[in-house]
Amino acid sequence: MSKPVQISVIICTYNRALYLSEALDSLYRQTLSKESFEVIIANNNSADHTEQLCKQYMETHPDMQITYLNEKEQGASFARNTGAALARSALLCFMDDDAIANSDYLSRIIQFFDTHPDSGGLGGRIIPRYIPSEPGWMSHYVSSMVGNFDYAPQVSAFKPGKYPLESNMIVPKHLFEKINGFNTALPGVKGELRIGGEGKDFFFRLQALGHRVYYDPHIIVHHVVEVAKLTPAYLYRVASGYGRGERVRTLQKSKLAYLLKIAEYLFKLGASLLLGILYLLRGQPAKSWPVIRFRIDALKGLFNL
Repeated sequence: MSKPVQISVIICTYNRALYLSEALDSLYRQTLSKESFEVIIANNNSADHTEQLCKQYMETHPDMQITYLNEKEQGASFARNTGAALARSALLCFMDDDAIANSDYLSRIIQFFDTHPDSGGLGGRIIPRYIPSEPGWMSHYVSSMVGNFDYAPQVSAFKPGKYPLESNMIVPKHLFEKINGFNTALPGVKGELRIGGEGKDFFFRLQALGHRVYYDPHIIVHHVVEVAKLTPAYLYRVASGYGRGERVRTLQKSKLAYLLKIAEYLFKLGASLLLGILYLLRGQPAKSWPVIRFRIDALKGLFNL
């Protein structure tokens, strides 16, 4: 008799065939037995050879439980919700299509929930893998835009206002269903626009119901970052996407919440100006402008510019 599936890994993919196979390979190499997990790939209207790659991978790796589907409604929130609905396990793990999991990734997740049955959600560390190397202008204050995330050196409950990032987040399925999954008004990438913050909104709703969300630094994925793609236009889409997402999220609450978010973003813009000056004084001018531009672009998104 086969083992029940203990965890479902859901990968939403959009035009990342170049890296998707490496993400799948990292799951194939897991120390957890292949009977104990499944992989659900939600292809979100990719224009590259994603579908062909997935079907070939399923044929050449018949010992891994893989479900492939097409989600025509554009946006990661739609694709993740559809994938979650098909999941057969009690744990949902959301991983990006350009993420590479450590070999003990899934076994550590299961172990965590075994020892923390009160956990309403979980996030882990995300380490950028720069190709070919980290750019000289990158700093701690803008690296979150490429997925860099290391919340604490030990297992910790997230403090209010803190939450896991989308590349590495896990939640019990019954709680996912309890809050109706991801907010599709925050779809992520949609055409040329990004309306982000879907993970933030998701975990804030969980925390509002009293569920504790944890961070474990030993649950690790590496996130591929093609440095050549980090153009001003790309960085604008990412940063403004944060602002657009916050505009939608706060206005769904109240006009006051939106006005308070504007005040917060203006404060952060002021802080970024001080940081930019500090980098100049330290003899690191390359790091100065990206910090300021990040906050300007986020503010533009908040104003829907």
